[in-house]
Amino acid sequence: MKSLMPIALVAALLGGCASMHAQHHSPAKVADGMLVGPNQMTLYTFDRDTAGSGKSVCNGPCATNWPPFMAGASDKAMGDYSIVTRDDGAKQWAFKGKPLYYWVRDSKPGDKTGDGFNNAWRVVKP
Repeated sequence: MKSLMPIALVAALLGGCASMHAQHHSPAKVADGMLVGPNQMTLYTFDRDTAGSGKSVCNGPCATNWPPFMAGASDKAMGDYSIVTRDDGAKQWAFKGKPLYYWVRDSKPGDKTGDGFNNAWRVVKP
């Protein structure tokens, strides 16, 4: 019986390690009460996007000024984060069904100069 204890302990530890590696990290995080991307830059939503529609209405020149927070080909939806397909077929992250964007005029982490722009762009506060 005593000889099985170390084996059970090792098995339990290895099982815990495997589950730690299987965890997925959120695509964005909270900093100063707002969502930021991996580059620490502020993320925004656009009032003209319809939550849960699965698409973005900000394309062309709009997307030049408001770059989409792109998702990778292998990324999967998780929790409040989903993925929408853009008009060009590219994938973009969404939060609570609303596509996420950066603002080209934010120059450093913590900037939120796009908040309220044209009364249509909002900082995301989870």
